[in-house]
Amino acid sequence: MQDQNTTRRRISVLGAGAWGTAVAIAVAARHDVLLWGRNTAAMDEIASAGENTHYLPGYPFPDGLQVCTDFDAAVAHTFRDADGDEGLLIAACPVAGLRPLLESLKGRPIPNLIWLCKGFEYDTGLLPHQIFRDVLGTGIASGALSGPSFAQEVARGLPCALTIASTSAALRDGVVAAVHGGTMRVYSSDDLVGVEVGGAVKNVMAIATGVADGLGLGLNARAALITRGLAEVTRLGTTLGGNIETFMGLTGMGDLILTCTGDLSRNRRVGLGLAQGKALDTIVTELGHVAEGVPCAKAVRELAARLGVEMPITNAVAAVLFDGERPQDMVTRMLARDPRDETT
Repeated sequence: MQDQNTTRRRISVLGAGAWGTAVAIAVAARHDVLLWGRNTAAMDEIASAGENTHYLPGYPFPDGLQVCTDFDAAVAHTFRDADGDEGLLIAACPVAGLRPLLESLKGRPIPNLIWLCKGFEYDTGLLPHQIFRDVLGTGIASGALSGPSFAQEVARGLPCALTIASTSAALRDGVVAAVHGGTMRVYSSDDLVGVEVGGAVKNVMAIATGVADGLGLGLNARAALITRGLAEVTRLGTTLGGNIETFMGLTGMGDLILTCTGDLSRNRRVGLGLAQGKALDTIVTELGHVAEGVPCAKAVRELAARLGVEMPITNAVAAVLFDGERPQDMVTRMLARDPRDETT
């Protein structure tokens, strides 16, 4: 794995939120990047300001980054060029927007696609790779780019390590070649299920940790929640077919620790707001961004119930978010559980 990449590729990032913008900024130093967004007025403002003034203000775009609202042009940007090189298409939308985005790609000769979203589709309980297969089938190389990463730090060029997960070795190698370099390291994995489950469920655990911190329960409680949260993530992930080793890595333990403890974590801030007695609608409005842990808590609770997987932290978070329980009730519920072997 090399830190310097000499081949410039054409990359299109579909979605101009904070994380999509940060990834576009990070790779534009070495590649020709198009950042696509559907809101013409917002994208015109971004182009004029030279930065994403709404979702990621204060981080100027490098010269290699252009913005556009022409979906056809953004997709065509990644088609094979005269030298036979294929570009890279990156879906940077929330999980709820992945299916409609993929539907828009039907019938197009896209060479490959990776997604940045983390979560379960609420209506179906599907992971992103299952949504992709449901819409576009199995003929296109695809995968998930995931790991512990805050958009602001990536845009600043601070060190970051991610994992590209795909069943396609060629895609994994291509993404590593394109994205790995400078301050960003990219590892590869063929455990798509494990990587996606870790990235999804850690958001629910971050809400729980935010509640505990907001109630002033202390660092001991935080450590216990994170540790038992990892056990819960692993339980669901291995039931769904993920490898246990994946949950000890970047997209399991690493992403969990970051999201539960980092002040930039939107899901942690949801928990802090709940502990302050704020209504969920108010918290989400104040965030101004999607907090994937909110819909994920409901989807995971329902999925775990169907599978018979014990998810006490998830159930407690969902009860606060959707069943009218108080944050203090979540703590009482957790403390009232019977003692058990730590490995279960």
